[in-house]
Amino acid sequence: MAKPNHKSSRKDQFIAKTLFGLEELLAEELRQLGAQKVLILRRAVSFDGDKELMYRANLHCRTALRILKVVYQFTARNEEELYRGIQDIFWEKHMSLNDTLSVDAVTSSEIFRHSKYAALKTKDAICDQFRRRTGKRPSVETRHPNLKINVHIFEDKVTVSLDSSGSSLHMRNYRQGDHPAPINEVLAAGMIMLTGWDGTTDFIDPMCGSGTLLAEAALITQNIAPGALRRYFGFQGWRSFNKQLWEKIKKEERENRTEPRCKIFGYDKSNLSIRHSKDNLFIREFSFIRIKQARFSELEPPVKSGIMVFNPPYGERLGKEEDIDAFYTMIGDSLKQRFAGYDAWIISSNKEALKQVGLRATNKHQLYNGALDCKFQCFSMYEGSLTPKGEEEEEE
Repeated sequence: MAKPNHKSSRKDQFIAKTLFGLEELLAEELRQLGAQKVLILRRAVSFDGDKELMYRANLHCRTALRILKVVYQFTARNEEELYRGIQDIFWEKHMSLNDTLSVDAVTSSEIFRHSKYAALKTKDAICDQFRRRTGKRPSVETRHPNLKINVHIFEDKVTVSLDSSGSSLHMRNYRQGDHPAPINEVLAAGMIMLTGWDGTTDFIDPMCGSGTLLAEAALITQNIAPGALRRYFGFQGWRSFNKQLWEKIKKEERENRTEPRCKIFGYDKSNLSIRHSKDNLFIREFSFIRIKQARFSELEPPVKSGIMVFNPPYGERLGKEEDIDAFYTMIGDSLKQRFAGYDAWIISSNKEALKQVGLRATNKHQLYNGALDCKFQCFSMYEGSLTPKGEEEEEE
């Protein structure tokens, strides 16, 4: 991806939200796009940039959940100071009377303990400003507002931002149906990126569920931006939206796509999961993915070597007749017996079951799948030099 030139444009401050463990990845994505003053936070990255960078970050960042544009920061020690601070912002710069708005607040404060009340106070301050100036107030629309406002309060520090993404960026718009436990698209992309996979070696997900890992791998190997299938971003409803610039950025993204540079295979023992995967992935961009029903215990390698990334059950979704420790032992035995030459990456919150794989992890990361604290581990299956069972690495 070519690094755009933003030197001559005015710089604004932004905050990109992400999942725990993906902050470094997101910071590097932003640097590649031309972001300046990149600072890694907890589950977020702050950076400076211009409007063009904001558009590109929403379109291209695989590990971002939201891109927030910071418009004002102030101190508030009570609700009246919060109200006055919100009114210090000239809101007609950002929206007209005919535009709709919504307010989302996140609080970590002994002063402001209720996020919904902080959001209500913010909405009142904005609407009251319009009423005094025009005699009317804008409407609130929670589903598809023209302007989505984010208020973050830490103790007495208030940060007011505009949500340029609208709906969360994990919503790629390729998922067609429901699945009992789909993995978040941002987490799936982050997992693949943590492996170091560049889209040129063959990719296998042997427990593919609804196909999220397969879809994210397909986007990477074709150099398709994760937001390319979305129909709408929040910034498209802003007064400052530059349609010509946005069309230019989308055109560049389409011109930089490639043909698939590897083979991608998906398997699952559940026929229902296979149907979900095919529903999600059999669109033009992903039609080259090969999906079949198969149990991992019986699966033969589709290619001589490659990378394997999968999200096995953690215990709660196994059938009554299946034992979680035996299931993970089967995974380890299958890897040793048939998958020499592969790097197998496994995510699981069941750390005791992971020990039953019986192989030494060559790499590991801490991630969260929803609220579940997970290990994401790599088992490198070297030809002729596999680590004997029982010599797994000690727990940190």
